[in-house]
Amino acid sequence: MRELLLEVLGWLGYLERPTVLLQLGVAIGLMVLRRFAARRNWLPRLRPQQYTPLALVVLAASCLLLALLGLPYGLSGQLGVLWLGWYGLNQLQPLLQRCLGAKAARQLESRLLRPGYLLLAALMLITTVDSISDLAVAPLGSMLGVPVDAGKLFNAALITYLVLVGSGPPAAGVARLVQRALASSDGSRKALELMLRYSVVGLGLVAVGVHLGINTTALIAVAGGLSVGLGFGIKELFSNFISGIWLLFEGSVRPGEVLMLDGDPCEVRSLGLRATLLWRDRDNAELLIPNQTFFTQAATSYTASDRMRRSQVNVGAAYHHDPVEVIALLEATALLVPRVLPSPAPKGLLLSYGDSAINYALRFWIANPMDNVTICSEVNQAIWRAFRAHNIEIPFPQQVEYSMVWPPEQHKPNLDRH
Repeated sequence: MRELLLEVLGWLGYLERPTVLLQLGVAIGLMVLRRFAARRNWLPRLRPQQYTPLALVVLAASCLLLALLGLPYGLSGQLGVLWLGWYGLNQLQPLLQRCLGAKAARQLESRLLRPGYLLLAALMLITTVDSISDLAVAPLGSMLGVPVDAGKLFNAALITYLVLVGSGPPAAGVARLVQRALASSDGSRKALELMLRYSVVGLGLVAVGVHLGINTTALIAVAGGLSVGLGFGIKELFSNFISGIWLLFEGSVRPGEVLMLDGDPCEVRSLGLRATLLWRDRDNAELLIPNQTFFTQAATSYTASDRMRRSQVNVGAAYHHDPVEVIALLEATALLVPRVLPSPAPKGLLLSYGDSAINYALRFWIANPMDNVTICSEVNQAIWRAFRAHNIEIPFPQQVEYSMVWPPEQHKPNLDRH
C-alpha cells in the first residue's frame, strides 16, 4: 500500500512544469467558460447544445497554436478527445431511449456506459503519466492469508461491478427467449430474469474469490463467522434473503401480480433479495415490503391464475319501481361501459329493503384489478344516466334527527301587557 501511495504522490511532480499547467489551464478554462456561457446565453444565436462543439473547436485551435509555437500539446489534446467522447454519450441518449425505452436507457447509461467511460478516461490519463503494469504489481497487503496487489484488487472490483450491474440485460434477453419458446406469461418471464441474474451474481462472486486465490479453508472460516453473525445481528436480513429466494422458485409472488395491501390493490414491480417493490395506483406510491411478510401474513392475489376480478357497485331505487325492471336495466347498463367484460355477464342482485329504498348490487368483471376504482366510477355514472333516462328515482335516505338542549330552558311567562 505504501508503494502505491508513493507512486500516486509522484504524479504531483508534473504540476511543477509550466507546460503541463498551461495545457491544463487551457482545457479546464474552456470547460468552465463553456458552462458559464451556456447558462448566461452569451451568444444568443447559439442554442445551449451548440456551446460544447464550439468549445471543442476552440480547444483544437489552441492545440494547433501550441504545436506551431513548439510547445507540448499532448495533454490538452487528450483532454479534448475525452471531452468529445463525453459529448458523444450525451448525443447517444435519445437513440438509446428510442431503442430500449426511457427507463432501460437511463439505467444502461448511468450504471454501465458512463462509469465505464470514466474508468477508461482515468486509465488513459494514468498511462500518460505512469505505467499501468508497474502500478498493478504494487502490493496492498494480504486477505485471508493470500497476498493481494493492486492489479488483482482492481480486477476483482471490476468483475464484481460488472456482474452486479451488467448481468441485468443478458438475463432479460435470455428470459425473453424462454418466454417466446414456452409461451409463458410476463410474470414468469420476470421471475426467470431475476433467478438468472442472481445465479450470475453468485457465480461471479465465486469467480472473484478464485481470482484472488482464496482457498476453501478460508471460505469455510468466513462462512462460520457469517453463521454466528446471522444468529445475532442480521437474522432479519438473512430471513428476507431466504424468503426472496423461496418466492422466486415457488412463484407465489411474481412481478406483475396484483396484491391487496391495507385494502388497496398494489402491483408487484420487482422482487428483490431483501424486499419486494409494490406500486399503489391510488397515490402513485412505491412500497418496499420485506419478503418475510408474505410468509407471516395472509395476502390476497387477484392475478395468481388470471388477472380478471369481479367488482361491485351498490345503488338504491324507490319502492314503486319493479325490481325485475331495475335489475335488467342495471345489467344492460353495465354492458355499455367499455372496460366491463361481457363474459362472464354482469349480474344484478336485490340485496335488502332499506328505510327509503330497495338496495341493489351490480356485480361485473374487469380485466385489470388496478383499474377497479376508475371502472366503478364509470359504472356509477352510467347507472345515474340510465336511471334518469328511465325515470327511476334514487331517493334520499330518511333520517330523523333529535336535538335536546341541556339543561332545559325555563319558559318564562310573558308579562308584557298591551
